[in-house]
Order: sequence, then C-alpha cells, then structure tokens
Amino acid sequence: MRVDIYCRDEAQGKHSYLAVPEGKPIPEEATSTDWQPEAQKVEVDDDSDDLPRYHIVHPLEQIGAKGYAITSLNEQI
Repeated sequence: MRVDIYCRDEAQGKHSYLAVPEGKPIPEEATSTDWQPEAQKVEVDDDSDDLPRYHIVHPLEQIGAKGYAITSLNEQI
C-alpha cells in the first residue's frame, strides 16, 4: 500500500505525522489540525509493523480501523 504523509508541529520542536492512503483526503475527524504535506506515495510493506521515519506504529492496522495512521503519543514525548 502507498500512503501520503502529512506533518504538524508539536511543542518543543517535535512533529506528528499522519498517513492516509495515497490520493485520499485527510479524514474529517483529523482535519481540524493544520497538517502540512510531507511526502507522497510512500510505500508501506504489507509485512512491515511500522513507519519508523515517521514514528507511526502499525500503520496498516490503524488505516484499516480508522482510515488513517498517526504518530504514536509515546513517540511525541
């Protein structure tokens, strides 16, 4: 699966990342935050458990459950 990645600034110079299936809009429940485009057509291996560059754990599981995957809160601290 390929995803588009969006970024937002967090406190203390950190960032959160949001992954949505390629070409899909950000789901409505996540649009209230100012997401900026970061990368397009990022390949997620079906056997991969995370997107370490973006601190996203279990991206395929998250996308299956809610339509997007987001940086883990634990990674933001």
